[in-house]
Amino acid sequence: MVFEFLVSTKNAERHPWEMFFIGMIYSSLGLFLSYWIFKDYSSIVMVFLTVLASIHIIHGAFSNEEERDKKEVNEMFLLKSHGRVLTYFIFLFLGFTLGFAIWNIVLPTGMSDILFAAQQGTIQSINAKFTGHAVSSAQAFTIIFLNNLRVLFFALLFSFFYGAGSIFILAWNASVIAAAIASFFRSLVHGGILSAFSLAMLRYFTHGIPEVLAYFTAALAGGIISIAIIKHDYKSKRFKEILIDSVDLILLSVGILFVAAVIEVYVTPLLF
Repeated sequence: MVFEFLVSTKNAERHPWEMFFIGMIYSSLGLFLSYWIFKDYSSIVMVFLTVLASIHIIHGAFSNEEERDKKEVNEMFLLKSHGRVLTYFIFLFLGFTLGFAIWNIVLPTGMSDILFAAQQGTIQSINAKFTGHAVSSAQAFTIIFLNNLRVLFFALLFSFFYGAGSIFILAWNASVIAAAIASFFRSLVHGGILSAFSLAMLRYFTHGIPEVLAYFTAALAGGIISIAIIKHDYKSKRFKEILIDSVDLILLSVGILFVAAVIEVYVTPLLF
């Protein structure tokens, strides 16, 4: 596959920042190909094509981390190792989000409305939970945390049953956040393009980055277990350690998600 020549898992670990530009390329290509070939369904197809280009990276990462889990007994080393992988996952996600957001902003309104129709529908359904009646901060926190916990569960589930399939959940979230960034940008653009774009990015990335980090952490846990089962490593003595490491990652992801919800409800409204 051509995309495998652009970046390898080992190169991504050595230069994680490069994944930002890879993410922008993959999302941009997916966006234009989907509009060209499947115009009426492009808001979903562009996410699928972006995912298709990224599968080799995610699958390679899951496989490498499962191998490390078999060889290493030092928990701190494993966490550091997982941290390197999660870093380039985050850069890849940021590339997806920025790529989708920029095209949403610069393309003609009619074209961007078609490309992000499903994403706008998702945003409206989320906002509907907070309109029409008074919602306290505690209630908002509960709604947001439980909704994000549901997404985390699906990221874990997809990574376990479909391996790299969890990237679909994360690429979809990138496209939704991009649509929200574009909408917020348009509401502020009268104050200057650069400042409006910077504020829009900060508004959603303040809580968005830890939130997505939680999803990637859970996806990594599911992927490690999935690879271990595929390779029949569940028959080995090391499978217990692999399972313990995966459970640690899942618990860590829930903790990060809790912090992200606190930031979204109690910190972000104060800043924006």
